[in-house]
Amino acid sequence: MTETFCRRKTCRLCRGELELVLPLPATPPGDHYVHSGQLNEAQELYSLDIVLCRDCGLAQLACTVAPDILYAKFIYVSSISLGLVEHFRGYAAEVVARARPAPGSLVIDIGSNDGSLLRAFQEQGVKALGVDPAAEIARQATEAGVETVAAYFTPDLARALRARHGAASIVTANNVTANVDDLEEFMLGIRHLLDDDGVLVVETSYLLDVVQKSLIETVFHEHLSYFSVKPLEAFFRRIGMQLIDVRRVPTKGGSIRCLVQRAEGSRKPSPSVAELIAFETAAGLHRPETFEAFAEKLKGVKKKLRQVLGDLKARGNKIAGYGASVGVTTLLYLFDLGDQLDFLTDDNPRKQHTFSPGQHIPVLPPEALYDRGADYVLILAWNYAAPIMKKHRMFAERGGRFILPLPEVEVL
Repeated sequence: MTETFCRRKTCRLCRGELELVLPLPATPPGDHYVHSGQLNEAQELYSLDIVLCRDCGLAQLACTVAPDILYAKFIYVSSISLGLVEHFRGYAAEVVARARPAPGSLVIDIGSNDGSLLRAFQEQGVKALGVDPAAEIARQATEAGVETVAAYFTPDLARALRARHGAASIVTANNVTANVDDLEEFMLGIRHLLDDDGVLVVETSYLLDVVQKSLIETVFHEHLSYFSVKPLEAFFRRIGMQLIDVRRVPTKGGSIRCLVQRAEGSRKPSPSVAELIAFETAAGLHRPETFEAFAEKLKGVKKKLRQVLGDLKARGNKIAGYGASVGVTTLLYLFDLGDQLDFLTDDNPRKQHTFSPGQHIPVLPPEALYDRGADYVLILAWNYAAPIMKKHRMFAERGGRFILPLPEVEVL
């Protein structure tokens, strides 16, 4: 790796040959919102091009940004995502029912963030331990009652954790596996951490949903891999583990929850693994032509969205964007919206009174929709459009209009 990034030459799952299938505009790291005193500081742009492994079918970023650039000052916390805490309660209950750990067994969550998932496991009567490289968030989680080790997960750390805490009955990697560059090293560390009949639970964005639902805002530099079942099954089999169950869940617009055990584990695989692999194959998910069609669809959305926004601006309308997440940066660059929006709003106080990465669009509290007299709101957090519009019904009652950019451009 150079000082800030490197480009992959082989697949991070199987070391196979890579093919460019979805070129995307380069952006700064999507969560690098800046304050007014930083506006004169240049922000480096990194490629978001997606490549496809010709051997196993894994979709992945060609560019790997140095982890310290992305995570040293990581500000996202799980508890701010709409519905995620409730989702975690159901998640923990389901996993405990399936894995049946003994009371007081150890659950380790890798990439545990603020401990929201582990608190749900604690409610199920098990011990909880988190691992997360974001030092400040890890400290806050520990102070709130979820012991969290502030470190990147490695095989060396796995050995140290097992020596200190014992083997884990359950290891979870929730929306973190996609962020790992060396997946073989990462998973071998987990394999060492698990007890003989333990289970690994991986929940991650599902490539089929990304393509079919146009979830392009899930593409950003932290997400190095875009998983489907076929390459995952082959990968786990190669490293002495077994994918025994896959369930589609609605989180993040569309995800999969995978249960994995050691190859010698006692649980019988469910038919879901073979069924989803067959479904992916029938959908052409691992073929370049599928991504070429996706790229053409996105070009059409960009053309229409810029036309709609341009016409509204020409008539003197003030347009705000709703959302200032990491994925919003992808949308702002993909659709070239830097000159179309007067300001952004976001419910997260950490983002308010900052400026968007690279394009430096001001981010304000949602009250600015009323205080600054916005005429239209482009809902960049479009998967949450329903609760956002419900929360801001008064905006519509005052004559304001909402715009959805995806999956098709709509003015509501």
